[in-house]
Amino acid sequence: MSRHFAPLDARPTQWRWRQVARRIRVPLGFVTAVLYLFEVARRPARPAAIAWSLVLVLPGLALRAAASGTVKKNRELTVTGPYAYTRHPLYLGSMLTAAGFAVALLNWPLALLIAAGFAVIYIPVIVGEEQFLRATFPAFDDYSRQVPGLVPRLTPAKLQNGKGIPPGARSVSRTPLGGFSLALYRQHREYNAALGAALLYLGLLYLRPALEFLLHRFR
Repeated sequence: MSRHFAPLDARPTQWRWRQVARRIRVPLGFVTAVLYLFEVARRPARPAAIAWSLVLVLPGLALRAAASGTVKKNRELTVTGPYAYTRHPLYLGSMLTAAGFAVALLNWPLALLIAAGFAVIYIPVIVGEEQFLRATFPAFDDYSRQVPGLVPRLTPAKLQNGKGIPPGARSVSRTPLGGFSLALYRQHREYNAALGAALLYLGLLYLRPALEFLLHRFR
């Protein structure tokens, strides 16, 4: 049976913003990185702050990597690995990473701007994704009652042997806990997050000294 959609102007504004947020979140990330590097060039490096930032950035990247190597997007309701602790480990990992880079720069207005951007962009995206999962996978309601949206559980939800998942529920991932797949990690190109973080750290450490060297050399 075909789906019939209302004309765009008749759709709720909230629905339209979710579509916009989904499309602009990646380009906006690049814009934010450019603004971040502009601020890096204006400020001397703070080695202690950069070191402390790793406390947030490394777990954030690790969480994203684990989630990317576990999730089978749009094919299964993944309930294992980091998805047994939080429903949105990818977004939680992104938030931890962004918070870490805010610490590294010690620019609180920029940190507030990044936090506001996450709220405006990611909250509608998360709401839209959960609506899709609820409509697609019958087990999602039971899963969402046991696993929090962002703040993770301290222990994994018991979802593997039928507990919490209705009998006969289809399309639920049965990968054993910790069943990381390097093929999925590569398929989702999650290595780009680690590469981007490495480049930002190089910028934090060497961008301003490099610019000062070039200005001094060509005066």
